[in-house]
Amino acid sequence: MTDFATSIDRLHNQIRHWEQARWSPRGAATSPADVVFALVQHLADLAADAEHRDRRPVPREVGLVLPDQLLVMSEDLLAAAPAEPVLAEATAAVTRTRQAL
Repeated sequence: MTDFATSIDRLHNQIRHWEQARWSPRGAATSPADVVFALVQHLADLAADAEHRDRRPVPREVGLVLPDQLLVMSEDLLAAAPAEPVLAEATAAVTRTRQAL
């Protein structure tokens, strides 16, 4: 759990101050907003699986909201008390996201 929380803190600190222009595509097919949103959806899916409930799409908001969505989904995942392999998968996804940005 500590590794996951630390990885979320690092990513959140990296993106929380970004202005809207930073979230827009920069010549790539995938924008930073797309990359972070994919992580948010993945965390939501992991939380739903851990709680044995149906997966649901996370509402897509503007880039400025993504840091908050990231925190909410990470807290939801932790509250679901998933097995350690699930947290390890989530931590690896956060690390990949940080590297992609």
